[in-house]
Amino acid sequence: MNSTNTAMEGARIHRMLQKSRGEHYQKEYSLEHQVTLAGKTYLVHGRADGVILADSDTLIEEIKTSDAAFEDLSENTLTLYWGQAKMYGYILMTDEHLEQVTLQLTYYRRPTEEVTTRKLTLSLAEATTFFDDVVTEYEIWLQLQADLRQSRNTSIATLAFPFDHYRTGQRELAVSVYKTLRLKKQLFIEAPTGTGKTISTVFPCIKAMGENQIQRLFYLTAKQSTRRVAEQALSLLGEQGLVMRSITLTAKDTITFPEEVDLAPEDNPYMVGYYDRLKPALKDILTSETAITRSTIETYARKHQVDPFEFSLDVSLFCDVIICDYNYLFDPQVYLQRFFAVDHDDDNFFLVDEAHNLVSRSRDMYSTSLTLGPLTDLIAETKHQSEGSTTLLRSFRSLRKAFFKFAGPLLESKDHESVFNASADGFNKAVNQLAEHISDWLGAEKRPQTDFTKAVLDYYFSCLSYLKIADFYDDTYRTKITIGDDPDRDIVFKQLCLDPSAFLHDCLEKGRGAVLFSATFSPLDYYQRVLGGNEDSLCYQLPSPFPPKHQTILVTNYINTTYRQRDANLVKIITSIKTLVNGKTGNYLIFLPSYSFLSTVSLAFQTAYPDIATVVQTAKMTEPDRNEFLAAFQPHPNHSLVGFAILGGLFSEGIDLTADRLIGVGIVSVGLPGLSTENDLLRDYFDAQNEPGFEYAYQLPGLNHVFQAAGRLIRSTNDVGVVLLMDQRFATPRYTRYFPPHWQYHRVLRQETELAPTIETFWHTISTNSQSKEATHED
Repeated sequence: MNSTNTAMEGARIHRMLQKSRGEHYQKEYSLEHQVTLAGKTYLVHGRADGVILADSDTLIEEIKTSDAAFEDLSENTLTLYWGQAKMYGYILMTDEHLEQVTLQLTYYRRPTEEVTTRKLTLSLAEATTFFDDVVTEYEIWLQLQADLRQSRNTSIATLAFPFDHYRTGQRELAVSVYKTLRLKKQLFIEAPTGTGKTISTVFPCIKAMGENQIQRLFYLTAKQSTRRVAEQALSLLGEQGLVMRSITLTAKDTITFPEEVDLAPEDNPYMVGYYDRLKPALKDILTSETAITRSTIETYARKHQVDPFEFSLDVSLFCDVIICDYNYLFDPQVYLQRFFAVDHDDDNFFLVDEAHNLVSRSRDMYSTSLTLGPLTDLIAETKHQSEGSTTLLRSFRSLRKAFFKFAGPLLESKDHESVFNASADGFNKAVNQLAEHISDWLGAEKRPQTDFTKAVLDYYFSCLSYLKIADFYDDTYRTKITIGDDPDRDIVFKQLCLDPSAFLHDCLEKGRGAVLFSATFSPLDYYQRVLGGNEDSLCYQLPSPFPPKHQTILVTNYINTTYRQRDANLVKIITSIKTLVNGKTGNYLIFLPSYSFLSTVSLAFQTAYPDIATVVQTAKMTEPDRNEFLAAFQPHPNHSLVGFAILGGLFSEGIDLTADRLIGVGIVSVGLPGLSTENDLLRDYFDAQNEPGFEYAYQLPGLNHVFQAAGRLIRSTNDVGVVLLMDQRFATPRYTRYFPPHWQYHRVLRQETELAPTIETFWHTISTNSQSKEATHED
């Protein structure tokens, strides 16, 4: 069942049982008790499912609902169930001046509707001991947290910016972040490469943390490389005397120990008895470490035999800075419930790095699909299973029938896809029914871990994911049905979110404020619109810290790279690349919008100029392949190298080829995403909102890829070079109006003959200025 239905079903069962209890039964009985722990006042509160007040015969009922048989419940689970009831017992006896109560645990097994009841008589003395033990244990952890924060704040009080001076724009960035936090706002900021974005955003947040304005900083990233940059910034502050705990969260699939894979929790030695070993493990790591990375977690997880992923989440509760992927805040299926279950918490503040990546990522987070193929395989396999699978097989066939029923008109039309503005409610109902039947099948008895069980579970989770997204379905969604070459397998129902901005806004509201930043965030009003900003959001664009004269940006108005004109312009493209390389011996990167075009251009270039060394990105590069590609860009080269890479790909952002490891970047085409049904839906959606649909769906995403690729060139104060934009569309107002400020001196070349002398002049000027500086230095 999906999350809404699960909650509704649980509530229905509770109401059914409560209704049968008689006239003296008080359901949803509110209880609360105030305690002072570690110098602060806390309220222990909750609602007992039912209470019958009758002096010495007073009863407290706690109702639990699940699919597992009562006798299969773990000791830990029963301890938690009874523990909750005992806490209620203490509060009720204290409030009503009672000496004892009867606790009743009522367990409803949903698949079989079997009800199991257990009772326990609890005296006030027993309840008091239990309650005191629980709060005392809790107080130990609260005191540890308070002590850690006190030492943190003491170190922050004298913490200075870790460099002797601010770069251009760096102080302004730090001040704007601090003001954003103070004002409880959201800030969208473009800070060009070289500004020192990470330290300039982290430092003011930590200073505010020392003033107890916030207690937790979430540094959210899209890539592993930017997570490392954040770790390095904190390490630098640690060298300046900062004492605080940070943790980098790693995806479960990545950090899980190899010996845990495919083990059921009850068979996993790192999970069995996990909570018995958790407390010493927590105390060990928190009192011994400050920078808690993946390797740190793995070391302590092995030492204390606890699951590394679950351990990392528990450690994060005591950390001041949490470095993690976007999905831990924004993804509705995997967000950190321990931090974000409540609607708002002023203790949290968010830094969202390289936030331009969040546009497409968030659409994926709020979209999902369900495919017929795996279901067809399950039907074939279920026929060979043992008894008890008949009902399951019938349920599989029922959903398969729904696939064909709701895709029927499309199958008859012989088209490959169709789109609807409404949810496929009938299909969704069939998915929900299958999810319920699988849940019942899994709960009917303990299932062995076989390939078949795993396949059932995988499809079950796919159904739950589909139903989860169905809960969000509104007028920003479209339903897309696709039929592939094999209709018996390739039918796909997709719930496509075109505009997740409202959902992102709700996520950002879970903290005191947020700063979303990127080196390529133009135009800011577009990113503010699609990433959940509102009228109160702040926007700020910093200038480049590097002199514009360090690079020349040239637009070849004589090259047309539209799809129909590419072949006719191929010679102009490769000769322009050759002219770029002729300007100065060095390393160059040429970016193209697709692998097919990359193959055409690189092969033509290699054929025409076989004496020039080249490296070419391929579609399925391994980590060693990527490292080898980048390693080819050596400093102080004696001969030129031309690398061909994909615009918007792994070499177009997040890599640093500083100084003369890269002296020229060529970009072929304006990088428009390929024409597709989904991009057209985006265009039409924003057009209907009276917003520029083509720009939002095609032009601006492509232009961001261009800005990112061009940004590979100037990475430090010593970097110089040429950016060659090979597409006449770059010279049109539709594009130039979005150029960042440090591109204001771009030059449009109308004839191919202008390129060589323009590049020659640039390099001559650079050389002259360099010699002049050296002479001045010698004087």
